[in-house]
Amino acid sequence: MTTTPPPHEPAIRTIAMPADTNPAGDIFGGWLMAQMDLAAGNVATARARGRCATVAVEAIVFHRPVLVGDEVSLYALVEHIGRTSMKVHVEAWRRARAETARERVTEAVFTFVALDEERRPRPVPPG
Repeated sequence: MTTTPPPHEPAIRTIAMPADTNPAGDIFGGWLMAQMDLAAGNVATARARGRCATVAVEAIVFHRPVLVGDEVSLYALVEHIGRTSMKVHVEAWRRARAETARERVTEAVFTFVALDEERRPRPVPPG
């Protein structure tokens, strides 16, 4: 189990709420994936300096469950830039509200395409 979060600031942080549970009482994987997409989109939009769209999600791995009341921190970094697209690696980490220990719960790679005003692919600006 990985217990040291990435050294950079999380892209977003949120609290898992009862309305986000599946029938088993754990946080629904779809909710977590949506949070990861928000974090990745935040980073991709900043890097592209404009609108982006998610076009693919690769290798999503759910390592551990997220529980109601957990603080969920989502760390995202651009790991590859193509002409119009970017791959963003996202890790989700949980911390029980009354604890200090953290654990990685999910990770994936999201691919985004930079879009122009007509929502067509455009080049990602240089660094």
